[in-house]
Amino acid sequence: MHAIENHPPDSDTRHPEAMLFEIQRLSTEDGPGIRTTVFFKGCSLACTWCHNPESISAQPQLHWIASRCIGCGTCCTECPEGALDLSADGVTIDRTRCTNCGQCAAECPSTAMEIIGTRWSLDNLVHEVLKDRAYFASSGGGVTAGGGEPGLQAPFLAAFLRTLKQESIHTAVDTCGCFSGRSLDDFLPFTDLVLYDLKEIDPNRHRMFTGCANARILDNLQTIRARMAAGASPGELWIRTPVIPDATATEANIAGIGHWIADHLRGAVSRWELCAFNNLCRDKYLRLDRDWPLKANPLLSRDMMEHLADIARCSGVDPDIVHWSGSTQCPVT
Repeated sequence: MHAIENHPPDSDTRHPEAMLFEIQRLSTEDGPGIRTTVFFKGCSLACTWCHNPESISAQPQLHWIASRCIGCGTCCTECPEGALDLSADGVTIDRTRCTNCGQCAAECPSTAMEIIGTRWSLDNLVHEVLKDRAYFASSGGGVTAGGGEPGLQAPFLAAFLRTLKQESIHTAVDTCGCFSGRSLDDFLPFTDLVLYDLKEIDPNRHRMFTGCANARILDNLQTIRARMAAGASPGELWIRTPVIPDATATEANIAGIGHWIADHLRGAVSRWELCAFNNLCRDKYLRLDRDWPLKANPLLSRDMMEHLADIARCSGVDPDIVHWSGSTQCPVT
């Protein structure tokens, strides 16, 4: 597998735009308090287990939502490229012909055809997220930039976070860390919290599962550590590790990440979260006409997550920073 070559929208520093695919309100999983999470489209990795496959490409994408479709055939009639076909099994999309123009989505009476990916101006996005200011104030929350990889659109990200800081909003960036050091320099001064993915410590296995080795990811993380040691932003660093069966869910990987954190980030990490695998994204792959190799994998057991958390706590880090989250298999009774 190879990493996706992405080219996010050009950003004018005076009037920047970003390509986003979702704004999620009332989130409690992307930092402290109640948050609004802004999902940037485009990622430098292509993880085998990706739960947001629509985030990988930086370009708009068409998908069909079967549960909304009324079978009227309007989309097929409206498509200027003849890329859609309606049968008893539903609508199929010939992606070699589809240009993602959005005409079918605009005319679909049931919103079953949908374009994923919208350009947002800075002013409009700031206005949108500030609608939730009351939730942030009452809960100690704020705004999180996630993705995809928001660092690929660093000029816009920096301008967005800078404006939020001027409005006294807590800011967080959820990142895989795979982007240039210059991008990190752009947005880090306006970031209160970094949620940083450490997925797989072995560089060859990391490349096998994500399409990219992890050297740059580790280098950028040490840059963040150095800034924190100097008293600069961010003020807080969380590490997140996806725990994926047949991939990252091994004792060696969890222990290896823990050793690395203890050796290179001692005292800088306030939370290390092991995120249990889930399979709720299966329909997303179907809508994009993609196969997902993990579609038949069951959830991990609670015992397995507890065991790996114990491995993490014994790896040299402060045991109190280790937590795990996510759904697990129901125990057999």
